[in-house]
Amino acid sequence: MKPTPISENIYCLSIHDRRTRLFEGLWPIEKEGITYNSYLIRDEKTVLIDLCKELFQQEYLGELKALVDPASIDYLVVNHMEPDHSGALRAFRELAPQAVILGTPKAVKMMDDFFGLKENIRAVSDGEELELGRHKLRFVSAPMVHWPETMVTYETVSQTLFSCDAFGGYGIPEKGIFDEEYPDLAYFEGESLRYYANIVAAFSKPVLNAGEKLAGVPLRMVAPSHGLVWRKDPGRIVDLYMRWSSYGKGPAEKGVTLLHGSMYGNTEKMVASVKNGLEAAGVPVDAHDVTTTPVSYILPSIWKNQGVVIGAPTYEGTLFPTMQLVLYMAEIKRAFNKQAIYFGSYGWGGGAVRFLKNQFEKMNWELGETLEFAGQAREENLKEAYEMGKRFGKLILEG
Repeated sequence: MKPTPISENIYCLSIHDRRTRLFEGLWPIEKEGITYNSYLIRDEKTVLIDLCKELFQQEYLGELKALVDPASIDYLVVNHMEPDHSGALRAFRELAPQAVILGTPKAVKMMDDFFGLKENIRAVSDGEELELGRHKLRFVSAPMVHWPETMVTYETVSQTLFSCDAFGGYGIPEKGIFDEEYPDLAYFEGESLRYYANIVAAFSKPVLNAGEKLAGVPLRMVAPSHGLVWRKDPGRIVDLYMRWSSYGKGPAEKGVTLLHGSMYGNTEKMVASVKNGLEAAGVPVDAHDVTTTPVSYILPSIWKNQGVVIGAPTYEGTLFPTMQLVLYMAEIKRAFNKQAIYFGSYGWGGGAVRFLKNQFEKMNWELGETLEFAGQAREENLKEAYEMGKRFGKLILEG
């Protein structure tokens, strides 16, 4: 994609990644893709903000050269050292040895750790400002959003926040990079939530801390490293991120995530009854078969909903392993303080509930009703499942 002007003398260089199968080696993005957004400010001093993944550095540097001679760049701002942002750093340094590289003190150390770079690098402090001419940058430390060296950069004249991973999302904007180019933003908001749940959720408190530091700062544009540039309504993505972050310490939305998985179909026969009961209560329901849906797509639902229903059999004296993996990932991402119920089949003895009680202690989840049955579900079990779902739905709505 050719460089796009986003404000007077400010440009976005956006690389479209349709080649990576698993972002961070974990999260599937084959269908959605992802962008690596870098930004150039031309003034008395020329500044480049962030880079891209090494895999795309030749494409990226070609775009950069079409816009500016790298030998004329005065500064490179490195907001974050994760390789999808900094991967082209060594190649950039070869083209622009004169550019002063700026980052937090921890980022400076990482530049040596990752690339062996030590020369012409300067650490900036929280709140430090850099005059470019007409434009002025302010560096704001944002540790653990989502690495310890992270900062964001604010340009005071255009009132643009170059937010790095914060306020980013999966997905490639095919029509253009701005939010105003999409009448329906539901897709990009959904992919931002998935990105948040996959990448940022474990660090919700630092996100809230960063939000507090930026409160009151006028924003005309939010320009993250991944996804849309929010120019029409920059407050929209900020508000969403702040709301999602708040779920890390308090109640989430009044909805239910129904997780189910089955070995031979016995537990699966109960799913419709439970779902019907939930829907009869009027509660929104997201259902996911954990045996066919990657956990990347399940975590956003768990994160945003207060209620979780787990339907899975006992497997060798414990919970069905595929369901265990989902709960383990929810624990890693700190999806805490949920309310849950359980149903499932067993062969010769239970064990799933015992696992859930132990696991939920780690996550501060409250386990309510459980419904275990031997072998196949009978008619009375199906009725019990419906009523249990209905009761749970009402509990979530009234909570």
